[in-house]
Amino acid sequence: MAASVGTTPGGTTPAGMTPAGTTPESEKDTEFQEHEGILCPDFLSVAQITEMLAEDIDGVQQKLEKFLNFRNLQTCLKEASLLDYYVSGFLWARGMDFSVIQYSKFMTLLDMLLHNLKTLHMSIEDSIKWLREVMAEIGPSHSQKNEEWNIFDVKQANAIVDYLKVSLFQHYKLYEFLFFSAREEIVIGTETKINEKLQIQEEAFNARTEKLKKA
Repeated sequence: MAASVGTTPGGTTPAGMTPAGTTPESEKDTEFQEHEGILCPDFLSVAQITEMLAEDIDGVQQKLEKFLNFRNLQTCLKEASLLDYYVSGFLWARGMDFSVIQYSKFMTLLDMLLHNLKTLHMSIEDSIKWLREVMAEIGPSHSQKNEEWNIFDVKQANAIVDYLKVSLFQHYKLYEFLFFSAREEIVIGTETKINEKLQIQEEAFNARTEKLKKA
């Protein structure tokens, strides 16, 4: 994640002072590069997002299935759950009327939250803390002098947090189970429990898609 604005390896730079050997312009360029590094690399390319925006719900699912190289949706619970996670997120973003760059950062945010869980074994508390830090960089609470770098406004940022509460954090244990449990446990050991949680997700997904159809 980008370093905090205004800090150096040796400590905090006093307000109004420019470190030796730098200029205000070079300092601004450095901050811009750090800001550009947030939520990178992109989960989906601009071309892929543009393709998906031209599709209906079934088309979005087919495109994501292709982009993610999911080939075992009928037999792999993990692939089916992850596809639903990303499709639901994209369709929700469509309802928010995001720009392409907002789609890009939002979908990358969704992916990195799962990456942190899968790779870093982040707890739900650490994931929420990480989300707050990221939203502080790309949302409206970023420092006033860099306001033009804000990707999401206050309403959008709050909506994203609310969406993640119901789409990811309420089902965090399920995703932990999908990533860290043996395939046999998923298929046999807790089939009823998993099906109940997936049914809740499916109902929520259907409700969201019905709203999009009426929009």
